[in-house]
Amino acid sequence: MMDWTDRHCRYLHRQLSKYTLLYTEMVTSAALVRGKALHLLDFSEKEHPVALQLGGSDPRELAQAAKLGEEAGYSEINLNVGCPSDRVQSGCFGAVLMEKPALVAQCLSAMQANVSVPVTVKCRIGVDDQEPEEVLPEFLAHVVGAGCERVAIHARKAWLSGLSPKENRDVPPLDYDLVMRMKGLFPNLHISINGGIASLQHAQSFLEGGLDGVMIGRAAYQNPASILCDADPIVFGTGTRVEPEDAVLRMLPYIDAHLAAGGKLGQVTRHMLGLFTGRPGARAWRRLLSEGSHVPGAGPELVQQALEQVTQHGALRETG
Repeated sequence: MMDWTDRHCRYLHRQLSKYTLLYTEMVTSAALVRGKALHLLDFSEKEHPVALQLGGSDPRELAQAAKLGEEAGYSEINLNVGCPSDRVQSGCFGAVLMEKPALVAQCLSAMQANVSVPVTVKCRIGVDDQEPEEVLPEFLAHVVGAGCERVAIHARKAWLSGLSPKENRDVPPLDYDLVMRMKGLFPNLHISINGGIASLQHAQSFLEGGLDGVMIGRAAYQNPASILCDADPIVFGTGTRVEPEDAVLRMLPYIDAHLAAGGKLGQVTRHMLGLFTGRPGARAWRRLLSEGSHVPGAGPELVQQALEQVTQHGALRETG
């Protein structure tokens, strides 16, 4: 979710659901430890619960980065062993680490020894010509042996040769059954499933089937209301449905503060474009925000104007 789940996106998503666990974009341990780019850890306390996702392969450096994340206030540190991008491969981290489970275990052990918050893993079922039925159980055995108690599995291989990062999100076939079988092999490991899950109903089927969690990426970003607005009452059994209109109104003070600090409106509103997907007025909402957010002086009033396009369409539909 690079360039997607930044702090503005997460703040918006938290207005839609109180209880879902949010994840940062992947931040490299090198950027934090060697590059001193601690601004990458900036987030609002109102985002909690939120996990910091790290990329790296040096146990000592990852341990230092994890400590920085804990000190910044993150409630979980997640090691990314799933990203297939070229930059990640050249740095020997991300999905390529599926080929080095012993090194992953060393990284996890070092991180856990340096922090008190949970350290978790996100992985694939394998890479390239690996046989997932053989590779994934071995990988998880190393993870468990390192003392890690939670893992999120993207139910696709990553092809590091021949497919782009974008293609790696869609082309390799999904193998949900394999992930389900891992729960039987590792009953005490908290396993979440990821990949191609586009509705709460689909997510619920995995929870009812025995898995412990579901990680949803693109669908939650592109159509956040369809996933997050009902998550608290349906998945967590608490609270009531949040209406996206109410979430927009709660974003206005945040936008005001962001602009007052020198930020740009588009940095926030680009994450809000899909809020009303499938509803009357959604096209006008997207158009006004897309075209107007970069105009000098644009502020919360533009968001309110765009929201009126949705509410007016809704009122016409009710009275029509």
